[in-house]
Amino acid sequence: MLERPDAGELIEAARETVLNSLLAALPREKHYEARMVANALAIAGRSLNAAVPAHDIARLASTLRHNSPAPGSAAYAETRAALDEIARARCAVSAPKAL
Repeated sequence: MLERPDAGELIEAARETVLNSLLAALPREKHYEARMVANALAIAGRSLNAAVPAHDIARLASTLRHNSPAPGSAAYAETRAALDEIARARCAVSAPKAL
C-alpha cells in the first residue's frame, strides 16, 4: 500500500457519508438515488478485491473458443470448475447475499 487511506477506504468513507450524512438531508424522493449511489460504491469497493483476474477469464474464453471439452472428460470438469469459480467471484462483487 502506498499511502492511507487507500482506494477501498476512500470508497467506504464515501459510501458511509452518503448513507449516514447525506441521505437524511435529502428530500424523500431522492433517497432511492442516494441508496443506488451507496450500492454502486459498495460494489466498486468489493471489485477492488475480486478473486478472479481478468486474464484468467480471457484465457478460459480463448480455450473454449478453440476447444470444446467433451462431457465427462477431465478438461470438462476443469472448465466447469473454472466457470463456477468465476461466477462465484462475480457474484461476490455484485450480489454477495446471493451466495
